[in-house]
Amino acid sequence: RVSSEFKGLLQSISVSFSNILGETGVSAAIQPLYLPGGVLVFVALLAAVLQSGSAKPLREAFGESSKTLIGAGFVLVFTIPMVRIFINSGVNGADLASMPVTTANFASDLVGSAFPALSATVGALGAFIAGSNTVSNMMFSQFQFEVAQTLSISSVVVVSLQAVGAAAGNMIAIHNVVAASATVGLLGREG
Repeated sequence: RVSSEFKGLLQSISVSFSNILGETGVSAAIQPLYLPGGVLVFVALLAAVLQSGSAKPLREAFGESSKTLIGAGFVLVFTIPMVRIFINSGVNGADLASMPVTTANFASDLVGSAFPALSATVGALGAFIAGSNTVSNMMFSQFQFEVAQTLSISSVVVVSLQAVGAAAGNMIAIHNVVAASATVGLLGREG
């Protein structure tokens, strides 16, 4: 994408967080200039300084953008953590099976070999709730794979049906409807 020197320059500025939520060893770091959004913010600030030196147009644009972001961001604040908790639920002190594995065992007992008929529906529901085909696949592919393994059916077929269902569910995802409504100024008038 870019030269290694330029990439190194963009990654050289890093913001680190350690002992997140008071937990020793839990840390995170981001390189804001290496993220596409970080570059856009940097260029917007630079353009405001170079064009007129006046902060008024920048404040107006920021205010208008903030209204849009708050409406769309509200959904994201709750959706993304839900997905992360679901995916990482197997990491626990009680050595319990993860949520995808536990629900896979339940589904294989409940539905049995008819499960492939429901695989696409699970994918669509995941995309509808999570707001993303990719997130649905991340969230439910392990579940689908575990059901297929438990029932001794083709995991390729079951996980493929997950992906197809997720693609269909993405069209009506809450996240996408809210984001599109906010973008065109119809937030709050979805019905």
